[in-house]
Amino acid sequence: MTSIGGASTGMVDWNLAVATATRLVRPGPEVSRDEARAVVAELRQHAKASEEHVRGFTRLGTEEGHDTPVLVVDRPGWVRANVAGFREILRPLLDKMQERRGSSAGSAVMGAVGGKVTGVELGMLLSFLASRVLGQYETFAPATRELPGGSGGGRLLLVAPNIVHVERELDVDPHDFRLWVCLHEETHRTQFTAVPWLRDHLEGEVQAFLAETDVDPMTVLERVREAAQSLAGGRPEAEEDDGGRSLVEIVQTPAQREILGRLTAVMSLLEGHADFVMDGVGPSVVPSVGEIREKFQQRRAKGASRLDLALRKLLGLDAKLRQYRDGERFVRAVVDEVGMDGFNRVWTSPNTLPTKAEIAKPADWVTRVHRKAE
Repeated sequence: MTSIGGASTGMVDWNLAVATATRLVRPGPEVSRDEARAVVAELRQHAKASEEHVRGFTRLGTEEGHDTPVLVVDRPGWVRANVAGFREILRPLLDKMQERRGSSAGSAVMGAVGGKVTGVELGMLLSFLASRVLGQYETFAPATRELPGGSGGGRLLLVAPNIVHVERELDVDPHDFRLWVCLHEETHRTQFTAVPWLRDHLEGEVQAFLAETDVDPMTVLERVREAAQSLAGGRPEAEEDDGGRSLVEIVQTPAQREILGRLTAVMSLLEGHADFVMDGVGPSVVPSVGEIREKFQQRRAKGASRLDLALRKLLGLDAKLRQYRDGERFVRAVVDEVGMDGFNRVWTSPNTLPTKAEIAKPADWVTRVHRKAE
């Protein structure tokens, strides 16, 4: 197994997280070797075609395109990529937590044991998520030999077994569904490559959020433990005993709540914009887009089980579902009011991004941004 970014010390044993997730993740759907090759080739082809479709519809990007790679991965590949990304973005928080723990007696031994425990539990969570993600634009991913990145640091992941699983589950045209997924993920890649300041802005907000964290390490680890116990057959009710707080919600100071509000607005914008683009491009290039959208929305809303719902709550994934809906309504309302070029003023600077309140009231964003520009 390849080491993730060096030695596995500190609050999380990252290599153990990868090993655990890889061992526990469920196998994908049964496909022959030839079928697997054909799926990978088609996803690469659709990802390339999606560049032109998305660029033409959104009026973002350049004719030269961008250098961020498209990686078609299996479930263990998704795990390795995300562990590398988590390690990079969480490094300041984990260093801070390590320093706090380092002042106590026996901290070295406890740290080593705690890091392994947390590595196993994080691996259990990742094994659960690895079978559900269809695609992902990794904004902060460090490039490695196995997982290259573009000059701006990003890469696009398409999780082939999950795409095949869902297209079979929904009983939709597989070729149309694969292109439909690629359109959504390509929109995210276009957002970050066409708006150069966006990545640094988001990273700054995330790091500001983490810098404000003032919580005992065991509190965070206990949240991870609860989620892992749910996966292992423990009580899903554990999340309901204390109000159903998510991992994000337990580390909020007043300053963090402000930052989280801004991050929520940006993520709602990005996810809603991707859904809007899928719907806008879809009818012209995906013949069965109506059927796919209807079935996928039903699947997204229902979830698979009570365990799914409990984990979605704990991990904050229920908030992500709201982001799709609220963000898509914002984008649609603004485009209806001021057209695509008028909407694209949202990408001018951090000051033109919508606030959380404006996501709910698009007319307020139109008034603020367009009145100032006139």
